[in-house]
Amino acid sequence: MLGAGVVGVVTAWYLSRQGHAVTVIEQGESVAAGTSRANAGQLSYSFTDALARPEFLKKLPGVMLGSDPGILFRTWPSAALLRWGRVFLSQCTAPRARDNTVAVLQLAMRSSRLMDQLLEVVPIEFCFARAGKLVLLSNPEDVTNSGQNVVLKSEHGCVTELLTRSEAVGIEPALEEMRSQFVAAIYSRNDHVADARLFTEGLAERLRSDRAAEFRLGEAATGLVVEKNRVRKVVTERSEYAVDAVVACVGTGSAKLLLPLGIDPEICPVRGYSITLPQGSGAPSASISDLRNRIVLSRLGQSIRIAGFADFVDFRTRHDEARLDALLAIARHVAPLAADYEAEDMQRWAGFRPMTPDGRPRVGPTRIDGLFLNTGHGMLGFTLALATGDAVAEFVSRHSLRKSH
Repeated sequence: MLGAGVVGVVTAWYLSRQGHAVTVIEQGESVAAGTSRANAGQLSYSFTDALARPEFLKKLPGVMLGSDPGILFRTWPSAALLRWGRVFLSQCTAPRARDNTVAVLQLAMRSSRLMDQLLEVVPIEFCFARAGKLVLLSNPEDVTNSGQNVVLKSEHGCVTELLTRSEAVGIEPALEEMRSQFVAAIYSRNDHVADARLFTEGLAERLRSDRAAEFRLGEAATGLVVEKNRVRKVVTERSEYAVDAVVACVGTGSAKLLLPLGIDPEICPVRGYSITLPQGSGAPSASISDLRNRIVLSRLGQSIRIAGFADFVDFRTRHDEARLDALLAIARHVAPLAADYEAEDMQRWAGFRPMTPDGRPRVGPTRIDGLFLNTGHGMLGFTLALATGDAVAEFVSRHSLRKSH
């Protein structure tokens, strides 16, 4: 299988549990070297709202013109981006937004159950805490839309609450020290915080110690050999590997790998950023998402992870330092006591999230026999990893069973 981020390593885990011999090929020098390295640190099982929705469509002209500080749009309108954009716009209707939100919600709720099961089998230290999550709402339109989502999610077994400002402060007193101009909040007690890198490293170590998977790190896959519509080999910069099946968990690298085979995974790279600092005297216990300021705060052990923004910059990285400076400035203003902003051991990170136009990950078989996808998780890679890893392992097992007959 290809990719050793959180999605890839979780997939390797479930494949191994079903008796498959697994080789993980990863271009990075370590597991979780890319997007999984320093994400927002939230397991947002209750918050799967589709980005493609009518209210976002209203804001799109302003976003394109740069009026939203949380979204930078600096990319050329390539054929691939135009295709992605057309599908995205087609999803910005109320019925489709509802269907996409519910579909991802069901995956997230399954992931939550699977995480509980996994932690009973594999004790991993990864700053996991059942912290709950508060999403801060700053205007009446957000309150109305969020209230409707509370009802929608309750119909599918997900309990969230619409709170007044004072009720939110009662749950998280640190909000009293913040300068966010929120009027209400959505609260889920069933969302957690955790470090995706530590989780991925811990699970990979268990796979190694059990001799359940072999990891080939620092080795980039350059292509797949397909004969008679069946995948036969993985070609890397070092070697070739004969395979019975391939699972592609390569995130924003999916298009480069799959388009030569005539498969469009419909993935757009969206740049996100994070800063990790020692916690301050007013660090929140619950994870916080501030919609107005486009940032999230998560306490990971003795640290605070500050993350935010969604930038459409193709694969360019030249804006990284300026965007990280902007993120730090917003956090310092909004949550001055949440972190030790003068600490010397500040960790700055930027990574590409693989966004699909409908917000649903691409999971399952392709038209090429033996080639499977587990990619396109967007900002919810850690949240959805267990559900999609388990699902694609089932697909591979059925494929193997058919071949044996």
